[in-house]
Amino acid sequence: MPEATVSLPRTVWQQGKLSRDTDAVVQEAPVALVYNGISHAVMMATPANLADLALGFSLSERILRDPGQLIGLEVIEREQGLELVMEITAEPFAQLKRRRRSLTGRTGCGLCGVESLAQAIAAPEVIQADIRLEPGALQRALDGLGAVQQLRSLTGGVHGAAWCDSLGDIRLMREDVGRHNALDKLLGAMALQDCDRSGFVLLTSRLSYEMVAKAAACNIPVLAAVSAPTALAVEQARQAGISLVGFVQPGRQVVYCGEQRISGTANR
Repeated sequence: MPEATVSLPRTVWQQGKLSRDTDAVVQEAPVALVYNGISHAVMMATPANLADLALGFSLSERILRDPGQLIGLEVIEREQGLELVMEITAEPFAQLKRRRRSLTGRTGCGLCGVESLAQAIAAPEVIQADIRLEPGALQRALDGLGAVQQLRSLTGGVHGAAWCDSLGDIRLMREDVGRHNALDKLLGAMALQDCDRSGFVLLTSRLSYEMVAKAAACNIPVLAAVSAPTALAVEQARQAGISLVGFVQPGRQVVYCGEQRISGTANR
């Protein structure tokens, strides 16, 4: 199985001087998600926490409604990349086969196989979980990011997704070259560990509509990020009942919707 990083030689120019050494560089590999023998999607991903990715993608894309519908998983290394070979129960597999006629792409790759504008942006799930947070909880989580982002510390080239409790302590962290993959890995790990939803997700990326849709599908009440949201992400979060917080930076954060869950920000 490929490692998450590889050591490569490099030449560094700094302040007029050259030096040569080696550097840890993050790996990315083609990863195919295969359901009951049918290849559904291929993505470029960091080859780490692949079981989390398989389950998280399946749940966040609404292929599975419950982790128990995944009854088998094997990671197979091929010459061209990796296969996540999953066995799922009959009901979600039948639904998946119907969906395959109109697969929807994501930001940056277009909308593939969509027959109408109404199909382009699916209505998000409406979440059932709830929580109340102090603003300091988000700041505490931000302060703790560096200590748990091991791949970022080594390579500087990955996104992170953290599950934080109501006090802002980071309970789970997953990383990947792709921001969607990082979130899927986190959601999969949360499902495997049966985490409750009395907390929030903090992302190191921007907040786009598909990140909100994934969070909504997995009943996440608060989604926060160090960067900006898109307008569509804010609208999707409103529809889903998610509290969306952007620009989480030292001493600052911006609540775009769901203010009632963040103490001191409602009705202002």
